[in-house]
Amino acid sequence: MTKAAVFGTGSWGTTFAMIMAGAGTQTTLWGRRPEIVEAIDRRHENPDYLPGATLPETLRATTDPAEALDGADFVVLAVPSQTLRSNLIGWKPYLPSGAVLVSLMKGIELGTTKRMSEVICEVAEVPQERVAVVSGPNLVGEIIRGQPAATVVACTDERAMERLQEACHLPPWFRPYTNPDVVGVELGGAVKNVIALAVGVAAGMGLGDNVGAMLMTRGLAEISRLGAVLGADPHTFAGLAGMGDLIATCTSPLSRNRTFGKNLGQGMTLAEVIAATKQTAEGVKSCESVLELARKHDVEMPITEVVVAVVHDGMPPSEAAMLLMSRTPKPERYGV
Repeated sequence: MTKAAVFGTGSWGTTFAMIMAGAGTQTTLWGRRPEIVEAIDRRHENPDYLPGATLPETLRATTDPAEALDGADFVVLAVPSQTLRSNLIGWKPYLPSGAVLVSLMKGIELGTTKRMSEVICEVAEVPQERVAVVSGPNLVGEIIRGQPAATVVACTDERAMERLQEACHLPPWFRPYTNPDVVGVELGGAVKNVIALAVGVAAGMGLGDNVGAMLMTRGLAEISRLGAVLGADPHTFAGLAGMGDLIATCTSPLSRNRTFGKNLGQGMTLAEVIAATKQTAEGVKSCESVLELARKHDVEMPITEVVVAVVHDGMPPSEAAMLLMSRTPKPERYGV
């Protein structure tokens, strides 16, 4: 039987572990908080992150990384992106040789501007063929209620990619597609969070659906420009991990990043929004690293620039909107 270790008992890590267990994969969750681990392992629930949801009885949980990793074919990483490096350093001695390391994270590392798969390769000292990425329009609040969803499994090794697809395929509930474009799938997942912050701010200001549609489409153009420079397949951004994830994250009230931005747009201070946000909104920190990555490659990303200015530099949302709308006229496909 295929065996998986999922690291991270947050909402997405727990839900993905639930999917894998339901698909027949022997799955163990690792968590740092004993009370959550005990609730998952003994009562089959995660009251902090998925209240009211019943988890499979076959899903186990532990606070011991060595126990979770023993014999694992897949090591699924679902921790906040900015904590990946420090966490993985501690887990490295227990990683099984030959296991495929899977990233569920949607962020760019601060300081290094590395994608999560690059951090995994560097810290775990594994080739890129042993690293996979899962990304798509996967709002946990819908999936956990049994509503259907699809995602993308990306890996440069075709066999590893197909094995992971099989390990998380749960008809008719959860449908994974494959795509060898790891760069494009990761970028789509990371940058859409930044665009969702912008859409949320606009919604909070009451700017209407025209503005929301503009920000999403121009945001997709920013993602595509950055992806082209980094070698991504442009078709990826028209798929589930690009446009699909962007639409879901920018439009759903279940989206953490959209909600964070909407609160800012309604006049809350950054400190007030952070205090009101119980789970990680990856775009808040990653917007800085995304902008740094873009500048490193001379890619123009004006929406990302104003998001950084609003979230981290104290720019009023009204001024950010004026800056975007006052830019010089350009062809729609400039920079492509």
